[in-house]
Amino acid sequence: MNICSGSAPRHLALILGVVTLADVVLLLVQDAEPKLVPGVSHGFLAALSLALIACSYLVFQLAHRRAAMELVKAILLAAAFLFWAANQFWPNLPQAGLFNDVAIALFVSDVFFVVAGRPPAANESVFDT
Repeated sequence: MNICSGSAPRHLALILGVVTLADVVLLLVQDAEPKLVPGVSHGFLAALSLALIACSYLVFQLAHRRAAMELVKAILLAAAFLFWAANQFWPNLPQAGLFNDVAIALFVSDVFFVVAGRPPAANESVFDT
């Protein structure tokens, strides 16, 4: 049995996405009115949002059985979000700067692969804007 078949992974991705959105709302409420969300670390909420959406996106991509290169790009993007989450969760670690730089490298790589993998139109030149 393929663990990525059926609607269960799709539902899991959606549930993770909804929880992520709720976490983002809580994060923004904490920004606007810190007294409404006492005792909750801003870094924790930020890291949780990033980690949850990374997991949601990866489960979504696995559930839709993407081609190998698409799956590689999804893994790159999810890893970028997870490194960014690590930077948010542990900002005082000596490795925090490294986590941030790895996240940047992965985001840049992901976008590069999207741009480089786009098939050109028949009448398009690399110099067209």
